Amino acid sequence: MRKIIFFIFILNFAYLQEEQPYPPLKLISVPTGGTLPRGTFTFETLLMNDGGVLPSVSLGITDHLTFGVSFGVQEFIGIGNFKKNKSYPEVQLKYRLYEETEMKPSIVVGLDTQGRGQYIEKIGFERYEHKALGAYIVLSRNYAMIGNLGFHLGLNKNLFENSDGDEDINLFLGFDKEINRSFSFLAEYNFARNDNDNNDDGIIIRKGRGYLNAGLRWSATNNLMLEINVNDISKNNEYIDGDENYDSMNREIKFIYFENF
Repeated sequence: MRKIIFFIFILNFAYLQEEQPYPPLKLISVPTGGTLPRGTFTFETLLMNDGGVLPSVSLGITDHLTFGVSFGVQEFIGIGNFKKNKSYPEVQLKYRLYEETEMKPSIVVGLDTQGRGQYIEKIGFERYEHKALGAYIVLSRNYAMIGNLGFHLGLNKNLFENSDGDEDINLFLGFDKEINRSFSFLAEYNFARNDNDNNDDGIIIRKGRGYLNAGLRWSATNNLMLEINVNDISKNNEYIDGDENYDSMNREIKFIYFENF
């Protein structure tokens, strides 16, 4: 009898650990080795602090190539006039060079021009609150450990937001862990090596701690996900553009819709 109960438990547990609808393209803000399957798309809407909204669309051109665009608006929710980050959309491009095997990780190269937070424009100073990744390479390795456990490690260099004079190559890492078929826990750390010099005339002052972010993703259906994230837990940003009451740790909500076309 005990063996039968144990066998039923294993079957139920295996059912609970079915794969998510598609591999995560990113954790909270940094990319993974995942790409969209050919003939699929995602529509994401990110609700940020200060009433910001960041919608984006990504397409699976092939099983190895994913292309996306995004367009951010600040102060969209609330009172007063909203303002767009830029007059044109940002671009995301991912190409998987090597598939993951039991012996080696997947390797993906990409380009992401979408930064985080508000876009700041001053004389001689134009950049996002958190710089875009720019060109990057990321390695991902997944393990079956009571549900999927994925580790991700990458390098990136921002080639266009360098008005602050900080042009270092940056390092980021993170992991995602399936709790069951509905929930996954996400965590990442961005060393922000290309964003730790305070020579930008006091517009942004940082503490050199990097950015620690964490989140919980809920697969409500096979086509819809809801994500709740907490950003900059380490409180790396101390002061931004005259805001005396600035608090860099913030929450955001992300909606992800997935479909074939």
